[in-house]
Amino acid sequence: MVKNKKSSDVSPREEVVKSNGRRSRTKTPKSLRDFKHLIVDWTTGLIAALEQPRATLRFSRLLLVFEFFLCAFIIRHVNYTEIDWEAYMQEVEGFLNGTLDYRLLEGSTGPLVYPGGFVYIFSAFYYLTDNGKDIRTAQWIFSAVYLLTLVLVFRLYHKSQRIPPHVLFLMCGLSYRIHSIFVLRMFNDCIAMLLLYASANLFVDNWWLIGCLLFSAAVSVKMSVLLFAPALLFLLLQQGYRTTLKGLSICGGLQLVLGAPFLLTNPRSYIERSFDLKRQFFYKWTVNWRFLEEEVFLDRTFHIGLLVIHLGLLVAFLWKIWLPLRKFVLQRDFQGVNAKLLTLFSCNLIGIACSRSLHYQFYVWYFHTLHFLLWILPMQNAARILLLGMIEYSWNTYPSTSLSSWVLLLAHASILLNLFRFSRNTRDLLSGDQSVHSVKSSVKAR
Repeated sequence: MVKNKKSSDVSPREEVVKSNGRRSRTKTPKSLRDFKHLIVDWTTGLIAALEQPRATLRFSRLLLVFEFFLCAFIIRHVNYTEIDWEAYMQEVEGFLNGTLDYRLLEGSTGPLVYPGGFVYIFSAFYYLTDNGKDIRTAQWIFSAVYLLTLVLVFRLYHKSQRIPPHVLFLMCGLSYRIHSIFVLRMFNDCIAMLLLYASANLFVDNWWLIGCLLFSAAVSVKMSVLLFAPALLFLLLQQGYRTTLKGLSICGGLQLVLGAPFLLTNPRSYIERSFDLKRQFFYKWTVNWRFLEEEVFLDRTFHIGLLVIHLGLLVAFLWKIWLPLRKFVLQRDFQGVNAKLLTLFSCNLIGIACSRSLHYQFYVWYFHTLHFLLWILPMQNAARILLLGMIEYSWNTYPSTSLSSWVLLLAHASILLNLFRFSRNTRDLLSGDQSVHSVKSSVKAR
């Protein structure tokens, strides 16, 4: 006969009373031993929850509150850094004064090189910040942009059922450069990526045409968003030719509408300035090619070589990864979400790895996608954190060095190589929270 346990030997968790399938509150600990049991149980439960993708939404709310106060602290205690804000305001001031010829729109850092969407959005900022002079208000605006970006990214990660909550803490904790780009420097890249992630949320929900509208809006702020375009075209084609034609028409039509005042005035200057694919970058600002001599960095043969590699990688990923994902793209479950995100994010990473130059603000182009790409791979957490650390080290080394550029190149190559290496196991790559699905399968078996 089994003896009953003494009440002093029972932990608070074992004292939970079940009724109607629900648990009652844990009893108040009556001794130091009970209190220790309670702390151990709470700690164990918290650690377990941080490993469960289904708990991502719960922790994301906590992180958003933390990020709000962190942004407020940065605005109050960290000095603002002037880089491009004044130039942005000078460029849109010319537009607001009636100048529509892109040849005549310029700021202290040079001519205006962004499409019409940038002009309209930053014109609004011009009025909201007292002609660009109220820096504090501008910082609060970009803090809101940052928080909205996190909301959109967290939603994508929650829907993927693949990313555990502790990854979100890593994302926020290792983003010194990202906070600086948004809150202290206020680059237009931030607005472009906000719109991009908004479109990605619509794509995973199968709102393709509205998603195309927001994607085109993102391109109208900065054309770097076009790095996602090959993947978007592939995804649209899986929805049928009618949806593809409608989506492309929306993308092109919005560009014509936003650019109409400038196209009607001087179409050549608008197209050449806004979508200048031949633009030369300054060697002193490059993050990714510092180990090259400046002559090689500026050599057109080098640029053509990067373009060939870029196209080659796109074809390879199309053949080995994207095409096998076609059957999942049409699904409306977590596997469909992961297939779409994997296609979009891998396409963007290829473009970034093959870019002629990366400047420090360009980190925002892909920072929030790295965690998805790494955690969707069957890798050890130590390897994932190592790769994130390598990338973070490279982007936080100022000025860049040969070593930091090599480290960045190696990290990019490692992620792409691992994606390609595990491409044969597409179903495993797209699987979601295994704990959830194992529970569901066990219930069905019963």
